[in-house]
Amino acid sequence: MKTYKGRGIVLHTLKYGDSSMVVYLLTDVGGRRSYMVQGVRSRSGRGSKLALFQPVFPVEFEGLESPRQEMHRFREVRAGFALQSLPFDVRKSTMALFMAEVLYRLVRECEPNEPLFTFVWNSVGALDAMREGVANFHLWFLANLSRLLGYRPGNDYTPGAWFDIREGEYASVRPSHPGVMSQECARLLDELLHCDVRRLGTIPLNRAQRSDFLNAMLVYFGYHLDAISAVQSVRILKEVF
Repeated sequence: MKTYKGRGIVLHTLKYGDSSMVVYLLTDVGGRRSYMVQGVRSRSGRGSKLALFQPVFPVEFEGLESPRQEMHRFREVRAGFALQSLPFDVRKSTMALFMAEVLYRLVRECEPNEPLFTFVWNSVGALDAMREGVANFHLWFLANLSRLLGYRPGNDYTPGAWFDIREGEYASVRPSHPGVMSQECARLLDELLHCDVRRLGTIPLNRAQRSDFLNAMLVYFGYHLDAISAVQSVRILKEVF
């Protein structure tokens, strides 16, 4: 078997048999990859490892690749860095669930994408360290994720513009088709694309504004990628924020 070292962000897990699981990671070495973890659910096995595989938890690992097996395996896996607040703060853990589901549905490539991986890895650290602006974090994450996936607005924002979802550009005149972000959402998209994550607390938004922008971004992603339309954690996210 070929061995290699890498880092990963947990996107999703599936129970496999009585004591094993399949873990889907966004990795720095090979994009999205799936790993078989045996004995993780058994009382006599490596039960402590189960805690590592929570939504968007960062891990470092030594992987095993075999031409005879479809899924990779771990020789060793451990926490990528210590999370101080994310596992214990219901707001942050809810956001982590949403981030993981969005990435699981959107990212299908099995090739390294260093800018995307670095953005997600650093975003997890930023969310964990954040004290103010947590309620806006998922909006900032979606806006900047669009940039990493190639859907950044194709032109510069001007005050009062709408955002044409079909064309991926700001429009000074409202397009006639229904695929349009409101002027408020278009302004917020531009603001979030240029906002340092540490200053999210300076953007005053109420629940309705967050919900409107979240819906608009999901429509934007959905126009290009059908998989985003079935994100289940949106309902929980809206209840919390």
